[in-house]
Amino acid sequence: MHIVLVEPEIPGNTGNIARLCAGTGMELHLVRPLGFSTDDRHLKRAGLDYWHLVKVHYHDSFADVQRQYEGHPFYFCTTKSAHIYSDIRYTSDALLVFGKETAGLPESLLAANEEHTIRIPMHAGARSLNLSNAAAVVAYEALRQNAFAELCLAGTGCHGGSDHI
Repeated sequence: MHIVLVEPEIPGNTGNIARLCAGTGMELHLVRPLGFSTDDRHLKRAGLDYWHLVKVHYHDSFADVQRQYEGHPFYFCTTKSAHIYSDIRYTSDALLVFGKETAGLPESLLAANEEHTIRIPMHAGARSLNLSNAAAVVAYEALRQNAFAELCLAGTGCHGGSDHI
């Protein structure tokens, strides 16, 4: 599975999502322009010492991602969708696509892919969830549907680090 961030702006969110990818084995795709340098200390700090576990791909446009992964299912996370993320059946080759923090995904992209847009239910007064939280919610639902394939399920002793999250 893959997480695609289209023009992310906040290094801490991208770092947190990189750590999510490290913990789940999902590949991370960053679509330029980025709102930060990949050398940014906040980006590295948020990802902690997990960067070596993340397969990161850089793309100059979202069209590049679509061409490279033609035939794979894409799901576009937006507050504007009528489709609830947990009602979708995700396959192990799915790409979960998220937009930039201040504007989300481009309207033209959403309109062209309406049947593949998804949303996370939330209180009517809330504008949106934090990008890294939204990515984690959707990613773990997709992984759950695939029986957490290739993830350690045994609990204590199944990881290489400490016992805390």
